Formats: sequence, structure tokens, C-alpha cells
Amino acid sequence: MELKRKKPFQKLTVWIKVSLAYLAVKLLPQKPSLPIILVGGNLGEKYEDNASAFHEYLMKNFQEDYRIHWMYDPDTSYVQEKGIEHAVPLGSFKNYLLFFRAAYTVHGHSLMYDIAPGIDKFIFWNKKTIMIHISHGIECFKKILINPEDVPLLERCDVFNCASQYEKSIKKEEWGMPEEKLAVTGMARFDRLPYNHPVTEVKTIMVMMTWRETLFGLSEAEFLESEYFQATEKLLNHGVLNRLVTEHDVTLKVVLHPFMKPFESYFTSFGSSRQHIEFKTYDEISIQEEILYTDMLITDYSSIFWDFVYMNRPVIFYTFDQESFLKMRGSYLDLDEDLLGWKADTAEEVIHSLIRILEQGQTENPRFDELSSYIDYTDRKNCERLANHIFSLTPGERVQSASR
Repeated sequence: MELKRKKPFQKLTVWIKVSLAYLAVKLLPQKPSLPIILVGGNLGEKYEDNASAFHEYLMKNFQEDYRIHWMYDPDTSYVQEKGIEHAVPLGSFKNYLLFFRAAYTVHGHSLMYDIAPGIDKFIFWNKKTIMIHISHGIECFKKILINPEDVPLLERCDVFNCASQYEKSIKKEEWGMPEEKLAVTGMARFDRLPYNHPVTEVKTIMVMMTWRETLFGLSEAEFLESEYFQATEKLLNHGVLNRLVTEHDVTLKVVLHPFMKPFESYFTSFGSSRQHIEFKTYDEISIQEEILYTDMLITDYSSIFWDFVYMNRPVIFYTFDQESFLKMRGSYLDLDEDLLGWKADTAEEVIHSLIRILEQGQTENPRFDELSSYIDYTDRKNCERLANHIFSLTPGERVQSASR
């Protein structure tokens, strides 16, 4: 699956840059003054999630010991706006040169999108770098979808961090990852969140639905007829929902998935006449900041629900297409038993749960006590544990030992 639109002659330009960078490192070996670390996430398009949390930690604690680079999409402006130091544009010659000289790489989604575009065809040219998959969320809802280009990238990775023994078991049994590559260090982004910090009153609600592979390639007419759009429209246009948020002066923040760009206008029209509904696109906001300052969540199958449970805040799961979702992708969770919050199969059931939260003051997560079954650490030392594990590995040695 292509997550980015390819540019003209991209395969050729990638091959030229990668080949020249590889030859330059081979023919003109230069030992860097400090070991190099490349960090990237969210396809280079945003400074978000576990990758950015870990990058911030490294920049704060290890700049004297390592040369740390953030990898970014050159078509974006956030690096300049945030003043991120030592940032390198993805796809540049410098990008590939640093890739072959790096001691460590850390990525949230994929090596070929976060660290070095198109590198899947050349990944085994790099035999010495320790490569870490930090993950962008706890694996639970969607079963992993492994495309052909993902196989060499997953095989080449040296470390897959895990939030808990629960997640480690998924990556070992379901993904087939060797146990020696799995490190239970916790989720880096949870270091930014207050643990068990419920609100006294709900004033802001995030609505965030995840994507479906079946929505790719639909015409506008087909999308408007889809179960996904129909269910979302029914909820946002529900008269009782709009009465509740108006009476309780609640702001409903609808965050649209980045793949929703072609259809954004159909959603934003819902809120044009309602002052309590705001629509936010992926490009406009920082998800991590929105989570921190939002009182509760309505979602279908987004892994950000863990952030709200971690803070002991309400979550309503709007599982309107559970049967088709399970057939299409499958889930590691039992969607009838394991959801840590209120489960709602219909818009009416969402409203019923919302009444309990807003009118009866049930502002804590009803299944918060079960969080410990899925998350091992709440001490805000997840980045520290991951760094200690990574730096205990010597570049060049782990790959050789794994191949014997």
C-alpha cells in the first residue's frame, strides 16, 4: 500500500542517491565525531507520537554523546516553526548518507517512510546500524497488515519496543518476531501524560475515527453511501447529541483522519451551523496536545483510546461496523469484552452513554482498573528504559549474531 504519492522518476532518483551514498561511505569512510542517531515518525509529516517523544528525550539528555537528527518531509514547515535542530529532509542525499553512517535509527511507522524513502530495496546494504521500531501506538485493535515491501524492513529491524508483556506476546505470537528482538520498555509518549488524572467535568470531547482500507479509491458518491460516512453523519447530526453539548456547554472536536482529505468538506458542513462542533484536520493540530487537554474521547478503533484510559478519562467506542471490521482486518482484542470504556454499536447507544457522563457526572473511565493488564509502566520512565536498552547494543554486532 502506497502511503505517499510518488514523484516523477522517484525510483530512479532514489537508486542514484542511495548508490552514491553507499559508495561514498565505502570509499571515503569517515568516522563521525559522535555516533549518529536518526529518528522519524508519521511519514515525516508531523512531530507527533512516540517518535517525537523519544526524540525530545534524546535531545534533552544525549546531545553531548550522540549526533541526533530528526527526519522530516521537505514539503512541510513544522521543523522551522518548532525550531527542531539538526533536522534532515527525507529523500535528500544527506538523508541516505547519514542512513549508512548511522549507529541507530528509530522509526514509528516504517523505515521506508520515516527514515529513508524507498530503502526497502536496499535495506540489507546497511549491515551495521541498529534499527528500532518504536511503534506509533499499542498494538491491539487492527491486526498487522504486512505488505511485500514490509517484509525485508521487519526482518532487518533489531528492536521492537513493547508497552507491556501483553503487547510483547502479540508481536511474538502474531507477528512472529524473535523474542530477542522484543523489549518491554513502555510507550514513550506516555511520559508526557498525567497518569490517573480524571477530570471533574467534561467540557471537551474528541471524536476521532480511524481509517478503513475499504475506503481507498472510492468515488465521492460511493463514499457518501459508505457505512463509515453514514454512521458518522447520523451521530453528528443527532438531535439529542446537539442538545446535550449545547446545554452542557461542551465543545465537540472532530479530528479527521489524514486520508480523509478528499472528503473533508462533507464532514465540515455538519458543523457550519452549530457553534459547539469544531472540525480539525490532521494538518491543523497537534494530536498529542489535543489529547492532553481533552476531557473524553469518542472513537471506533483508534489506539489513542489508551491515552485517555491512562489518564482515567471516559471513552465511548462507537463500533457501528464491528462485523465488517473484523472480517476486513481482525482485532487482537475481543471487541465485545475487552474495550476499556463504554461500548456503543449505534448512535443511540453513544447518546445513552454520553447522558451518563454529562448528566450523571460519570467522568472517570469505568474500566480504568483493568489498564494494568495491558500497560506495565506508569512511572514516566519509558524513554529512559528504551534508551538504556538501545545503547546497550553495539552497532554491527546484533545483526551479525542474529544471522548466525
